[in-house]
Amino acid sequence: MAAGYADILRAPHAARLLSGTLVGRLPSATAHIAIVLFTRAEGGSYTLAGALAAVYGLATAVGQPLLGRAVDLYGQPKVQFPAAVVSALGMLLLAVAGTGSLPLAYAAVTVAGLFTPPLEGGLRALWPSVLGQEDRVHRAYAMDAVAQEIMFTVGPLLVTLLVSVWSPAAALLVINAIGVIGALSVVMSQPSRAWRSAPREAHWLGALRSPGLLALLGAFFFVGLALGSITVAGVAYADDHGREAVYGWLMAALGLGALVGGTVYGARQWAGAPETRLRAIVALLALGYLPLVLTPGVVAMTALSALAGVFLAPAIACAFIVVDRHAPRGTVTEAFSWLVTTFGVGAAVGTAVAGPAVEIGGTAWSFAVAGAAGFAALLVLTATQRVLAVAGRTGDIAGPDPDSSENDRNGAVQPGFSSGREA
Repeated sequence: MAAGYADILRAPHAARLLSGTLVGRLPSATAHIAIVLFTRAEGGSYTLAGALAAVYGLATAVGQPLLGRAVDLYGQPKVQFPAAVVSALGMLLLAVAGTGSLPLAYAAVTVAGLFTPPLEGGLRALWPSVLGQEDRVHRAYAMDAVAQEIMFTVGPLLVTLLVSVWSPAAALLVINAIGVIGALSVVMSQPSRAWRSAPREAHWLGALRSPGLLALLGAFFFVGLALGSITVAGVAYADDHGREAVYGWLMAALGLGALVGGTVYGARQWAGAPETRLRAIVALLALGYLPLVLTPGVVAMTALSALAGVFLAPAIACAFIVVDRHAPRGTVTEAFSWLVTTFGVGAAVGTAVAGPAVEIGGTAWSFAVAGAAGFAALLVLTATQRVLAVAGRTGDIAGPDPDSSENDRNGAVQPGFSSGREA
C-alpha cells in the first residue's frame, strides 16, 4: 500500500506539487475559523462572525470556477499566483482595518474569497502530465483526497496555536503569507509553467455544457450537504453530552475514517467504469451516515463517526476521475473548480438546514439530514446513469488528436490516456 504512494511521490515534481498545493490552500481551509476568532477578538458578535465567514464562503464559491476558466485560458502562473496575492491582501485589509467599519470588513472578506486561487483543480490538471500512467494518476487522486483530510485537521490546529501564541490578527497574516508561498512554489515548478489547456470551444457555459458533469455536480451538492449537516449535528451532540471536547473527537474520528478509506482505496487498481464504481461508493457512504441517527454514548458515537467517514475520501477520489472523463475539451481546471464549489455550497446549505432540524426534532434529526442527503446523492447518480455512462470527451468539439504530441506538450502521457488538459 505505502509503496504505491511512495512511487508517486518519487516522480519528478510530484512531492513539490502536492505539498505546495496543500500549503497554498491553507488559507481557504482555515479561513472560517480564523475569521470567527478574529471577529470575536475585535468585540464582534457571533452573528457578525458567522456573516463574515459566510460571505467569504460565498465569494469563494463564485470565484473558483471563474478563476478555473481563466487558468484554462491563460495558464497557471498568470492566474494562480496573482490571485493568491490579492486574496492575501484582502485578509491583510481585514486584519489591519478590523471590524469597526462593516462595509470595509465585508469588502475585505469578499476580495479574499473571490480571489482564492483554484490550486485544487490546478493540481488535478497537472497529475496526468507529471505521472503519465493512468493507474498512477488515479492513485494520486486518492492520495490528494487523503491529504485534504490531513490538511483540514492540521489547519485549524495551526490557527488556534497562532492565536494563542500571538493574536487572531497575526494568525490571519501568517496563514495567508504561508498560502502565498505555497502558490508560488506550485507556479514556479516546471509542470505548472509548461502546462497548457487544449483548444476549447468558445461557449459561455464552459465546463457546464457537459451533461455528465452537471449530473456529478448535482450528486456532490448533496454529498456536501451531508457533510455540512454533520458539523452542526456534532455540535448539538456535544452539547447534549455536556463536553465541548466531544465535538473534536467526532470530527477527528470522521477525518480518521476518511484517511483510512482513502488510503485503502488508492492502494489498488479498480476494474470497470468509474461512474458505476462511484454509485456503489456513494451508496455505502449514505449507509454509513444512517447509524449516526441512533446517537449512542460517546465511545460508540465516535466509532460510528469513523465508520461514516470511511467512504468519503474514496467518493471524492472517484469523482475526480469522473470529472476528468466528462469535462469538455480545454475546461478541466474549471470543471474541477466547479466540483469544489458545488461541494462547498452543499456544505453551507447543510449547516443551514441542520440548525432548524436540531430545533425541531433534536440532535437525531440533524444527523438524519446527513443520511437523507447521502441517499439524495445516490438518487441523482442513479437517475442520471445513462448520461454518466457516456464520457463527455468522446464526440466533443473538433480538435487535434488528443493523443498527439501537439496536445501532450509535456510528453508525459501514455498513448490512449487523456491528460485531462484536453478533456
